[in-house]
Amino acid sequence: MPGERVPVERVEVRAYEIPTDTDVESDGTLQWSSTTMVLVRASAAGRTGLGYTYGHEAAALLIDGKLRPLIEGADALEVRRTWHRLVTETRNLGYTGVTMMAVSAVDVALWDLKARLLDQALCDLLDPWHASVPVYGSGGFCNYSIERLQEQMSDWSAQGFGAVKMKVGRRPEEDEERVRAVREAIGADVELFVDANGAYDRKQALAWAYRFHDLGASWFEEPVTSDDLEGLALLRRRAPEGMDVAAGEYGFNPTYFAHMIDAGAVDVIQPDVTRCGGISALLEIGGLCETHHMPVSGHTAPSIHAHALCAVRPTRHLEYFFDHARIESMLFDGVLSPDGGNLTPDRSRPGLGLELRAEEAGRYQVYGS
Repeated sequence: MPGERVPVERVEVRAYEIPTDTDVESDGTLQWSSTTMVLVRASAAGRTGLGYTYGHEAAALLIDGKLRPLIEGADALEVRRTWHRLVTETRNLGYTGVTMMAVSAVDVALWDLKARLLDQALCDLLDPWHASVPVYGSGGFCNYSIERLQEQMSDWSAQGFGAVKMKVGRRPEEDEERVRAVREAIGADVELFVDANGAYDRKQALAWAYRFHDLGASWFEEPVTSDDLEGLALLRRRAPEGMDVAAGEYGFNPTYFAHMIDAGAVDVIQPDVTRCGGISALLEIGGLCETHHMPVSGHTAPSIHAHALCAVRPTRHLEYFFDHARIESMLFDGVLSPDGGNLTPDRSRPGLGLELRAEEAGRYQVYGS
């Protein structure tokens, strides 16, 4: 196969809407009752790769109507060349948002396909720096009772996770009690992260940084909106020693992360492989962070990030997000399980090692045939 051209023969797109395990979940700024996964399957030479993003089913329509003709017939072994063409041809749609979510899902599927064609685990194809990726437990939604919050966080602590993360900011008057309750539940040896999802303004966020630090938190994610790079930089400069300021989940292309680094906005960059442009873009972002001595923490989608982040040298850890871990376990066979606070790719399985549970997924399908 090396040296041969292997054309992509078929691209299939479906979207699935999966209800949350409670009536509603909420963070500091939004609430939701379901999560939509847009799944891409790309086939060539008898193999099929898959990739996905979490977003509106409009991404599926975009893939079907705009990206499919650009992918079918392209060489399945030239993933980065195809990625560049997709980005170039969608210029007038905007180099952000739904467009890049669609590109991300396709790019992941093409990398998975290439690895399967070469009969390699995806992490090995990407030339890994790391054998596994540390994970931290993430959930702690604002709608949870204190009891549910403590139960979820202490469960991750008991599994050996080195850190856990909870949501704050929806009802600030309750934040101190909730953070204190989690610290008590997880004990002194587990790091505590808080995520405001941009719920505070600059002065509120600065005051909370010190209060959360006093309660034992060492990580403040999106204390202000990630669109406010100046505000993030202010928080980073003035936050107490020992507290990292983090953001990046809404970065939709490598250029955004370059601006974030230039602004001195954060201590840790958080790209999301299902939004930032896929694995091709994540590798660029990883290189950018390496040259600026900036640690990388993957945002959600653990089944993809576990492979991709092994190839990113400045990887610090990965968010083991409750919703996505749950959905991936529902819809796929071959999902990785944390072991001692780490996710380790299964090198005995080609690609991502995932296989769609078609019958189970079909119960939630909202787009595609």
